[in-house]
Amino acid sequence: MIETHTPSTGSSIPQAAAVHEVIAVRDISASTYALRVERNGVEFQPGQYVSVGVNGDLNMREYSIYSSPEEPFLEVLVKEVEHGLVSRRLRRLKPGEKARVEGPFGFFLIEDEWARTRKFYYIATGTGISPFRCFARSYPGIDFTVLHGIRTLEEQAEEGIFDPGRYHTCVSRGAGGSYHGRVTDFLRENPPPPDALFYLCGNCDMIYESFDILTGHGVEPTQLFAEVYF
Repeated sequence: MIETHTPSTGSSIPQAAAVHEVIAVRDISASTYALRVERNGVEFQPGQYVSVGVNGDLNMREYSIYSSPEEPFLEVLVKEVEHGLVSRRLRRLKPGEKARVEGPFGFFLIEDEWARTRKFYYIATGTGISPFRCFARSYPGIDFTVLHGIRTLEEQAEEGIFDPGRYHTCVSRGAGGSYHGRVTDFLRENPPPPDALFYLCGNCDMIYESFDILTGHGVEPTQLFAEVYF
């Protein structure tokens, strides 16, 4: 993932890689799961990410943190890649086995003043929903709307994470959901308020296209914050 724009405040002081005991691996869908490990003293800010791998394996991948700083464990949301070197092995970890975690990193953050005064749009594709779950748990009073681009309803966010009135699915290949089509199609047809703040996380094509659409609707580039998943 690459941050293409960041807020002006906040810090990211990475911690050394450490070994964490696995608590659970929860299947979210056929291809997506949540890996929960011991917190082990990791301090992070909502929106940051960590690098994770199986202990003893040099291969690691970056995942946005799914859990909130208030929770006693550390959890990441992972999409299993068919020939992935990391995602397939992490899914097969059992409670008591070990994962290696490095971080946190990143500046995909919300400033405290904004959380009290601004309207937010969280725009995601697939597992890019992960930092927005962390935001929702960390800032319960924030005014936000979630637009989640998914292929089928099977990929929608876990039930209970977001208020149903705030969470909207854009389903591109299957039936159901709030809107049939890509999240970028929704943005073209439904211009959001140009004074909102927009946080985008997920597929790089979606993010670059959304930037063009939103700025075309009058949104200033300084109101756009993104973390790109390749």
